[in-house]
Amino acid sequence: MTTTKNARELAESYFTAWEAGEFETIRGLLADDVEFVGALGTASGVEEALAGLRGLGQVLEKIDVKVRVAEGDDVVTWFELNTSIAPPAPTANWMHTENGKIARIRVTFDPRGLLAGFEKTS
Repeated sequence: MTTTKNARELAESYFTAWEAGEFETIRGLLADDVEFVGALGTASGVEEALAGLRGLGQVLEKIDVKVRVAEGDDVVTWFELNTSIAPPAPTANWMHTENGKIARIRVTFDPRGLLAGFEKTS
């Protein structure tokens, strides 16, 4: 018997897997047609979303979750995004889940530190 994760559990699994670089685990959490909109770009579909996560994952050091609030099929996670190229970035992530998968993700933060860090490394 399998059980479907609720929205909060999906968000927890997503962030744990992303911090650990476990992209195949993330693939299993995302809907095939997942939509992502964030400060550094957009992605349509699981492959584009994973490509974006892998890109940022190259400099990701830690995801320091401050609070997670879930209501029904929606979850907001407030965290500090710690990377090797910029100061910690306070970040808000909203996820909407459907049928036991993450269907939409919206992320907002001030990207200036990361953009400057990427510029220095290129």
